[in-house]
Amino acid sequence: MHTIHIYSNGRLEEKQSGIVREFPLVLHVNGREIATLVASPHDLRFLVAGFLRNQGFVERADDFHMLAVCDEFGIANVRIKGELPERLKPVLTSGCGTGVTFTLEMDGRGGAVPRPDRATHRVAPTAVFRLMEELARRADNYRSHGGIHSAAVGDREGNLLLFAEDIGRHNTLDRIAGEALFKGIDLAGTILVTSGRVSTEMAAKCARLGIALIASRTSATDMAVRMCVEAGITLIGYVRGGKFTVYAHAEQLAADESRAGLRPARSTPAPHRIPGVTGVILAGGQSRRMGSNKALLPYKGGRFIEAIHRQLAEIFDEVLLVTNSPEQYDFLPCRKVRDIHPGMGALAGIHAGLFHASNPAVFVVACDMPYLNGDLVRHLAAKADPEGVLVPESPRGVEPLHAVYGKGCLAAIETTLLSGERRIISFFGRTSVNRVSAGQVAFFDPNFDTFSNINTPGDYYRLRDGERDDVPAPQPADRVAG
Repeated sequence: MHTIHIYSNGRLEEKQSGIVREFPLVLHVNGREIATLVASPHDLRFLVAGFLRNQGFVERADDFHMLAVCDEFGIANVRIKGELPERLKPVLTSGCGTGVTFTLEMDGRGGAVPRPDRATHRVAPTAVFRLMEELARRADNYRSHGGIHSAAVGDREGNLLLFAEDIGRHNTLDRIAGEALFKGIDLAGTILVTSGRVSTEMAAKCARLGIALIASRTSATDMAVRMCVEAGITLIGYVRGGKFTVYAHAEQLAADESRAGLRPARSTPAPHRIPGVTGVILAGGQSRRMGSNKALLPYKGGRFIEAIHRQLAEIFDEVLLVTNSPEQYDFLPCRKVRDIHPGMGALAGIHAGLFHASNPAVFVVACDMPYLNGDLVRHLAAKADPEGVLVPESPRGVEPLHAVYGKGCLAAIETTLLSGERRIISFFGRTSVNRVSAGQVAFFDPNFDTFSNINTPGDYYRLRDGERDDVPAPQPADRVAG
């Protein structure tokens, strides 16, 4: 553990935290030093084997005469069949830090990209979502302290085969390639999901391994798109909330069972709603620092609270607004309910939402949180506990105004309110509480924007002037030649 300091609200607070480790490993092959791999320090044999496989130096496990890694001195000694080329021409790549490859052509096209028959069996979108969800569950280091990339491969049904994580996203693919080599797993025709951006180097390695589909939670570079088009790889980005963007070979995705073929984006159905959970918006604050009711401020062509209601209505079948001034919100097409214990703050609002909800659990959010992350909300709601609390954490601590509460909490909240306690967390000791760590939240929202709220006119002006474009696009290539 390492001593760090968290700056918040004008104060520095000391705490102990894990720090992501990086480990330089000097690679010697047949007596020649060819590269230094900078990576996470675990399972280095898989990393070395996968790196050599993806560079084209080995194809099978029996191509290795020797593979030894000395953790103490940071050296890997490898003996392989055949001889290395007299002159190796490295290309430096920018991934997470700078990587190196000996096979990527300078034009970014990867030369003669392998083109296995990847379209023999099409992949259903449900398999992509299933494997991406499994990746989120497996990302242990990311959940603990962030800064780690993860990747997984699965079959065409979305069943996980291999998982890896590392400080470098390209290293995760090398680790998978090495482990598959030693375990005799054929990667041809598989699906790769990754937490990081898809670069040219990632696409080239997938092409060499015969991977049929690449899916990322974020974007792809323009040259990676071009390479996947040439290699016959289906390339998908922004896998979030039941939606994704297809950059290459959409025809290799299986059509929805209830629809034939591809349709324009406007006809694409909305993501499914989460059953058994009600969305609850709390609109009972005093807005003292804002000077006016912030829920009614203009935002995105309507009022502030309309944007939040719209987002929750896409996720939940039932949305409630807890307010003691329901007449101010007649424009919202949802049921308005009053506090049963007026004057007791947000805890009374949670109590009222739970009491009036038709479902056994509620997702609660304040009316001044404009950056709600739909993927994170769905993730939390899908794990709702009807008998307790599911609360996410951020670097600031727990976030009870962006949490899921079960009706089983009602008695504990009632007891707490009757005792005069107003703080939300004051009833946590009377019920079961599960936490979603800051690391797991960061997988969905690395900057924790979803917990940000608007308290002052300055906050509002920054929000209004900086409304963000939600339409993703491929980013420029992230490679430099050396």
